[in-house]
Amino acid sequence: MTLLQELESRLAAALTAVLGEPTPAAVTPAADLRFGDYQSNAAMVLAKLRKANPRALAQEIIGHLDLTGLATAEVAGPGFLNFRILPTAYAARAAALLRDARLGVPATGAGRTVVVDFSAPNVAKPMHVGHIRSTIIGDSLARIARFLGYQVIADNHLGDWGTQFGMILHGWKTSLNVTALEADPIAELVRIYREANAAAKADPDTLESCKAELVKLQAGDGENLAIWQQCLDLSKRGLQKIYARLEVTFDHWLGESYYNEHLAGLVDEFLEQGIARVSNGAVCIFSDGTMPPAEDPFMVHKEDGWTDNPAIIRKADGGFLYATTDLATLRFRIDEWQADEVWYVVGVPQQLHFRQLFEAAARWGKTGAFRHIAFGSILGDDRKLMKTRSGDNVQLAEVLAEAVERAAAVIAEKNPELPADEAISIAETVGLGAVKFAELSQNRLTDYVFSWDRMLSLQGDTAPYLQYSHVRIRSIFRKLEGPFDATAGEIVLGENEEIQLARLLVRFGEVVPTILEDFRPNLLANYLLELARAFHSFFEACPVLKAAEPIRFSRLALCDLTSRTLQQGLHLMGIRVPDRM
Repeated sequence: MTLLQELESRLAAALTAVLGEPTPAAVTPAADLRFGDYQSNAAMVLAKLRKANPRALAQEIIGHLDLTGLATAEVAGPGFLNFRILPTAYAARAAALLRDARLGVPATGAGRTVVVDFSAPNVAKPMHVGHIRSTIIGDSLARIARFLGYQVIADNHLGDWGTQFGMILHGWKTSLNVTALEADPIAELVRIYREANAAAKADPDTLESCKAELVKLQAGDGENLAIWQQCLDLSKRGLQKIYARLEVTFDHWLGESYYNEHLAGLVDEFLEQGIARVSNGAVCIFSDGTMPPAEDPFMVHKEDGWTDNPAIIRKADGGFLYATTDLATLRFRIDEWQADEVWYVVGVPQQLHFRQLFEAAARWGKTGAFRHIAFGSILGDDRKLMKTRSGDNVQLAEVLAEAVERAAAVIAEKNPELPADEAISIAETVGLGAVKFAELSQNRLTDYVFSWDRMLSLQGDTAPYLQYSHVRIRSIFRKLEGPFDATAGEIVLGENEEIQLARLLVRFGEVVPTILEDFRPNLLANYLLELARAFHSFFEACPVLKAAEPIRFSRLALCDLTSRTLQQGLHLMGIRVPDRM
């Protein structure tokens, strides 16, 4: 039980005693430490409901509140309850965390299964800088959910089927360079796609040839299926190299093609159940009139007022669309994987698609906690979408390589004595960590400017700063003559800097579950930065190795707990910590 939960439990007992019936209570961390560590507006809320004086009710609640060994309480303002945790309570909690592998984080997701759909690049195309957000946010949320006790199924829903394959098949048969394919498969596939696409725009015969190749593929033509499978295998190998470097893993790679055989039956089912109907030859899902137009994803407002905005699940020519595939995918995840929740980590532009998908699924009887975890864009210095000088998307592999190269230059300047192999390993850890933290420290819905200098700085709100903080702590223990057992003594808190550090350490178990309330990894980033700053203040104000016992042991134990918490927090963001920098 966290401190916050303990306070809520004791406050609920006092409310029950005062009101004569079981009454839950909400407690929140105080925004300003001048007024205490935690606060509650329970007295004000209940007083309004009962037409009572809130300050008088707050005083009565305090009179029944047993905070022995935990905190003191006072009434503030119109009836706030402010709680100040005792230093001895912080010390006891910190000591307990030293014995807890979970560092006080409760398993709030136990018994629930969640599918996390993230990254999802297109086959035969390189991952570009835009894939950073889905890949890194999705991986972090999957890590956090696992740590909170969820059964997590990470699914990479590849774009491995669609109109682009008509172009690729045409290009494969007419202009493939086998030598180039062996040397760099993705680059060669991109080349033949672009050439075929340009030719199709200029020549109607080439366009028809591309369409014919796609029809043959969809009809199960053996030759085209074999080429498609080879493209898929080559693409997966290229993708795996990037995922391995990022230490991102998936439980499944079930792309769009996996659901092909289910699409025709799904459309028939929607027609039979009246969820969809034929319109101008296409099968569409329209509004059912149960929502206000402004809230209805199947309505759109135009100059003449509200009009239909249907989701098409089968085109007039018999082709299927993303909506069809996503409905089949959602059914599979619920029926086969027994998912309680499905999280889609996909950019903001797909908001309407997911609103329609979830509403259609509800009419279909497929229920669960479905969430579109949207995110904004990565911008260049000109505050426009990040592109190369030629206007192409910046490739993700190039971003990662440059991050490591720049980190290596910084490390060589700061610590030129490092052996070459160790310097290379540290540069990899620091460079990739910098890219991840720059992403995860943002509010996911905002656009942000990609800045090398800012993300690789050893000062400020960066991964290198946090990694350096961990390295600095571990360097303390390297000065000891033998191993240190942080559980072998007591923690004593006397100085304000010690109390503040302990206060933040025990809050880790409160912060981690809140991340999934609105899927905001930046809350974890903010917490870790605050913890690191508190440690540096503690380290400057409170001698550790030169302190007399038992203060020396206590401060070493706080250092150990801080390093463990930083390491675990960064792990939840997919960021490793080096031993030296």
